[in-house]
Amino acid sequence: MSPKRVLVTGASRGIGQAIARKLAQCGYDPVLHCRSGIDRLTALTAELAPLGCSGTCLQFDCADREATAAAITEDIEHNGCYYGVVCNAGIADDAPFPILEGDMWDRVLRTDLDGLYNVLKPIVMPMISARIRGRIVALSSVSGLVGNRGQVNYSAAKAGIIGAVKALAVEVAKRGITVNAIAPGIIETDMTAELPLEEVRSAIPMRRLGKPEEVAGLVAFLLSEEAAYITRQVISVNGGMF
Repeated sequence: MSPKRVLVTGASRGIGQAIARKLAQCGYDPVLHCRSGIDRLTALTAELAPLGCSGTCLQFDCADREATAAAITEDIEHNGCYYGVVCNAGIADDAPFPILEGDMWDRVLRTDLDGLYNVLKPIVMPMISARIRGRIVALSSVSGLVGNRGQVNYSAAKAGIIGAVKALAVEVAKRGITVNAIAPGIIETDMTAELPLEEVRSAIPMRRLGKPEEVAGLVAFLLSEEAAYITRQVISVNGGMF
């Protein structure tokens, strides 16, 4: 039997890259996506090839609805439906609200929230038609649960993901498809590299940043058969921040 195919968006670095590695180690065939950074993605596919991965790479901008649908539909037609999808791709563009410009709001909402719709729309119906009891995991954030200073746009997008996940989970539950969200706290990635680390650590009960692999481990569990009765949930990975 061929490994189950799982699309991982934003797989060229950080949490997405860790998720791709973990899924390959667990016997899945990750389909890797990036908007840019195709060289990193190509290197990752070469790294994962010995684990039996097909090396499928997709490059598109999640904010571009037509390009996203075209790339995903073509891949499904040529290589088959996905068992799962991990909606990880996202951006941040932070500023205090009084100086948060409209284009900053639009960029983040279109990539992080609209991107969720753009990716899932061409996937869900083929999954249902093929009677795949599949898995959908979306990456939200601690900012989407409690808000964060200077991140009104990012917090809005990540909170929207939670609402979408909860509604979609109800719609597809009778098909055996689970839909869950993960809300990471402060994770060691490029996006957090410039934060005042001592100040950040003091706000985390565990007094350290999380590792991308710790998020990836939860993703792998939610994709597993053992998680077949877990849906419509938001699970935090935040070192006890709240």
